[in-house]
Amino acid sequence: MTLASSESAWRLSKQGSPNSKASSPLAELLTEIPPDGAEKFEAALHREIGRRLDRLAEGVLAYRNHPVHRDLENPPAVWCEGDTRLLDYGATHPAARKRRARAVLVVPSLINRWEVLDLTAEKSLLRAMAAEGLRPYLVDWGTPDADERRFDTTAYVQRLERALAFVTKRARRASAVMGYCMGGTLSVALAARQPRKVAGLALLAAPWDFHADKTGHAFLLSAGPMLAKLADTAGELPVDILQTLFWSLDPWLAVKKFSRFLGMDQKGEHAREFVLLEDWLNDGAPLAGPVARECLVGWYGDNLPGTNKWVVGGKRILPAKIKRPALVMIPSGDRIVPPLSAAALVDPKRGLKNATRLDVPLGHIGMMMSGRARELCWTPLIDWLKAR
Repeated sequence: MTLASSESAWRLSKQGSPNSKASSPLAELLTEIPPDGAEKFEAALHREIGRRLDRLAEGVLAYRNHPVHRDLENPPAVWCEGDTRLLDYGATHPAARKRRARAVLVVPSLINRWEVLDLTAEKSLLRAMAAEGLRPYLVDWGTPDADERRFDTTAYVQRLERALAFVTKRARRASAVMGYCMGGTLSVALAARQPRKVAGLALLAAPWDFHADKTGHAFLLSAGPMLAKLADTAGELPVDILQTLFWSLDPWLAVKKFSRFLGMDQKGEHAREFVLLEDWLNDGAPLAGPVARECLVGWYGDNLPGTNKWVVGGKRILPAKIKRPALVMIPSGDRIVPPLSAAALVDPKRGLKNATRLDVPLGHIGMMMSGRARELCWTPLIDWLKAR
């Protein structure tokens, strides 16, 4: 639409048009085009728009036709409730099966699935944790069934409480909890409600103050109430709508990344990782209707967590009252969770009282998948968890 609007803007602004104005943004450009060159310019503009669209389409088709798919074998499920499972990443790793291995409940977002934590054998935070003697239990949320489509955040946090109780009983001591993105927000509520069962709280790119930085979220803020009504009617917020919200943060990202993919060696490692990551991005789960309303209106609209007004199961969630050791990792290049939003969790007045802040020069997904993720994110995270 943006590319097509370039032709419309040209037709409305070119010299001789009734709509042209000497003070328009295009005025300086128009003076560089001689009257007898207008037709050539218009044809060149049309060709360039077509070239860019063709390249985008070719990149998308190359991705769709690529033979690579995630082929890792998932660990065994040791607990389930509804469509939610706990996957035991320490079950097949000798270092993680030791009697004193620290159990870690790993909580991903409800929106994008968990596989980004275990995309390839080389790019797997969960397998790296198990190799270092931790025992990660991953929450696989699955896809909301008929009952779960009526869940709000309270219902999901209460499910986390039961999963944590299972892990605690199995490990015979308190477990650490690690939350990524929205999973981090839910993990704060879990720690607030079950402090004795949480040995430490690691939060990776976890949003908290949803009004700290509204840059790039204008579309989401303005469309939130309308989308909440859609979720009320449909019983869920569909994956395609969620994808649109992410795309709105950077509308040109798809054009840039698929054009870049087309130039890669299609049999090389970079192309393989691109396809696996894109498959993960496009395979999200719908969001239960009540959760969608709570997030869009209660979080992004009213900023309930950031103003200490978020209530889960009758309990107000106040980070300042959580005394357990916490690690708050903030990727400085995050486009999805603004760093200022995550930084509210270490604010001296309202944040976690026993927290360590670690800023990492990576992006939201880069802290899991980039070439420097192990050095800058995984290693300090694992060291902190082991020290608990």
